[in-house]
Amino acid sequence: MSNEGVPPAHQDQPQLMILLGWFVIFGCAALALSILIADFVVPDHDWIADTISDLGAGRFEFIVDIGLYTYSAAVLSAALLAAHVHMGDRGWSIGILALLVFGLTVFLIGARNEYGDADSDGWVIHKYLVYALGAAVATIAFAMAKGLRRADDRYSYALQGFGALWVVGAPVFFFLPNDIDGLYERGLGVLASGILITLAIFFIRRGHALGR
Repeated sequence: MSNEGVPPAHQDQPQLMILLGWFVIFGCAALALSILIADFVVPDHDWIADTISDLGAGRFEFIVDIGLYTYSAAVLSAALLAAHVHMGDRGWSIGILALLVFGLTVFLIGARNEYGDADSDGWVIHKYLVYALGAAVATIAFAMAKGLRRADDRYSYALQGFGALWVVGAPVFFFLPNDIDGLYERGLGVLASGILITLAIFFIRRGHALGR
């Protein structure tokens, strides 16, 4: 007898939350480390003037690409966690979709060599990916804040704070002179990672609380 409506055997998996939560943090750290390594390895690189995209092209592109792919997997892990621990409103569902867009966008940015060295194979989509990434990060911050408030106001305030800084700061990047936009882009990366780490901390702590 078929019964697709049967409830799941287990509503929550604490160990899964903890494992994936730490992987989200690891992904953020891996990207930061790959950028730091590339800053020293790539010849004639100016970390203040040159963007992360500049590091993702040329002979040593694999260094940042590894970081980007790991970061993409971390974002998708956050989406998986958010779907597993749904905090109960439409905004949370929108946030899950935005996490998927964010993760896939980061992957495509790493996979498409359309930056730094002026290479472009076929249709150039880099700028559209950047726009999608910017919109996705802002959506995650504000759409998921209400759901996190059910657990602890501090998570909600953190997401909204990072989101507000992102909404104000991200558009400025497109108008900056080339001699400082690399440093500014790294600051935006800290904001995006701050959003992900806030989510990760929530999932890790929830996992520990449920596992007691």
